[in-house]
Amino acid sequence: MSSHPVRTIPSDGDLLRDFSAYLKLERGLSVNTAEAYFRDATHLLEFLQSVSTPIQEATTADIHEFLATLHEIGIQPRSQARILAGIRSLFKFMRLERYIESDPSDLVEMPAIPAHLPEVLSVDEIDSMVKAIDRGKSEALRNHTIIEILYGSGVRASELTELRISHINFSEGYMLVEGKGSKQRIVPLSDIALSLISEYIPERNKLNVRKGSEDILLLNRRGAKMTRVMVFYIVRDLAAAAGIMKKISPHTLRHSFATHLLEGGANLRAIQEMLGHESIATTEIYVHLDRTRLRSELLNHHPHFTSSYENMSDTFSSGNTR
Repeated sequence: MSSHPVRTIPSDGDLLRDFSAYLKLERGLSVNTAEAYFRDATHLLEFLQSVSTPIQEATTADIHEFLATLHEIGIQPRSQARILAGIRSLFKFMRLERYIESDPSDLVEMPAIPAHLPEVLSVDEIDSMVKAIDRGKSEALRNHTIIEILYGSGVRASELTELRISHINFSEGYMLVEGKGSKQRIVPLSDIALSLISEYIPERNKLNVRKGSEDILLLNRRGAKMTRVMVFYIVRDLAAAAGIMKKISPHTLRHSFATHLLEGGANLRAIQEMLGHESIATTEIYVHLDRTRLRSELLNHHPHFTSSYENMSDTFSSGNTR
């Protein structure tokens, strides 16, 4: 038991502000490391708030649950270990400031890092895959659309192949995705994805569309719904053409989506919702209340939602949205 009384903890905002100053001034950390630790602390506070637990009452079990949530959305052990380092710095700061008597992170072991980790692509690597698309081929626009939807929304390959034109809301920028167990969820789309889809649809409509695929967005050259295996080969071959020497699959883009959003500071709960890890009722109330919030998370935190990437749309005609 400490001989000093525990001080009243400030608001989350003030705590984060003071923690940031501690990292830069007292710890002397680099700007990048300090910003990363600040994001880690923010994610933990958001998580604790979602389970109605004040930070000063957090337990070792709470931190384990937080790490389990990171694992659930596809954050790999190496990244989890780095995030845990940021959380430990937060609790060390709180002990120094006498906001807590004991550190709940002391008994949390670093995640075991296996010899072979699932890959996560960098933004540059994903952009290089787009640049590697053979513009002379008729399927170039379709393949660009595939990459942008996979990386820009985190959908599974099976969800991508089932995506329906009638489930895309072009005016408000989202799509209705049907996931495992026929559970539906709302997923935002970037302006570049909407532009690519709008450009692709007229090309798609020139195909002899097979019966049963009339409303399916992505078709093969015979006018039938694409298979997951075909999407796998497209992603793998583009990675190889870009000189990426990693084992790549559509799921790699899903992992990259979640990782880049988390590293960019997006809300953990919002990432969970977009990935479809919980049953979300797609009532009219949900659509009106949450689509703006989810789209805001992407606009603010996803690399391909920034204006710098929009120039890549010039590769394919005018880029008008519907």
